[in-house]
Amino acid sequence: MALFPLPNSYRQSLVPVGQGHQLYVEESGNPNGVPVIVLHGGPGGGCSPFMGRFFDPRRFRIILFDQRGSGQSRPFASTSHNTTSHLIADLESLREALGVERWRVFGGSWGVTLALAYLAAHPQRVVGMVLRGVFLCRQQDRDWLYTSEGAARLFPEEWAALQKQAPPGEGSLLQRYHQGLKGDRARYHARSWCNWESTLALTSVLPSGEASDDELCMAMQETHYFLHDGFLTAPLLEACAGMTLPVEMVHGTRDFVCPADQALALHQVLPGSRLHWVEGGSHSSSDPAISNALMDAVNRLEKRIDD
Repeated sequence: MALFPLPNSYRQSLVPVGQGHQLYVEESGNPNGVPVIVLHGGPGGGCSPFMGRFFDPRRFRIILFDQRGSGQSRPFASTSHNTTSHLIADLESLREALGVERWRVFGGSWGVTLALAYLAAHPQRVVGMVLRGVFLCRQQDRDWLYTSEGAARLFPEEWAALQKQAPPGEGSLLQRYHQGLKGDRARYHARSWCNWESTLALTSVLPSGEASDDELCMAMQETHYFLHDGFLTAPLLEACAGMTLPVEMVHGTRDFVCPADQALALHQVLPGSRLHWVEGGSHSSSDPAISNALMDAVNRLEKRIDD
């Protein structure tokens, strides 16, 4: 199934949400269509027009936005007043500013974490969800990413490089990178940090050097959030357990960023969820197998809602 063409945005704006933050928002598709909010990963990953290609622009009002400290939101890469509670409040501010009563939620990776936290706080605002690469942000999920007993055992050479390039100092690898991202060599450390995630996502790894703004944003936001347990007020599985709204989940069998047990655990507590394994699929939504599965998931969700 071919993706829809890149949608032409009909509105771009900076929406003030308090504490000096402004969120970059881009709307495309049908202004009078079915509203869907797209939650990017990271934290700090930012949105791209590619994320709108899973939706029929004739049917959907596609809402992309960059979370606090991400992408084109301002201030650049800010971690001040930036917690999951702030992000949930931002979603409500956006919903009200855009005149939306209820919407579909589409999220991947950290976008799943935020989608579930938002669902727990405002279940009456969510019609249904499409979730890709489930990340629950539990201690064991973060340990998989950033300790020697997790993904490091699958990619030992790349793990060794991540350690070798880590900022000097005391503490865990996560703590050292968090501190290093505040110093003169922040962009070099951000490149190393993001290359490790690219390794696990089976996407291109860049040469050592200075990171782009996008890489710096993601490294700063991820270390900020993960050092604080994702700023979650309650475990997501417990917070969402028993909710019956329709949920379509897509997870690759070769997703080394978010191991499959997370998707299965979420599926088991959501009675209205359907879990679709993508054989050989990786973590990234740009993986063709994952992309096709996401388009199918959007179509299935709409049929379930219409029925």
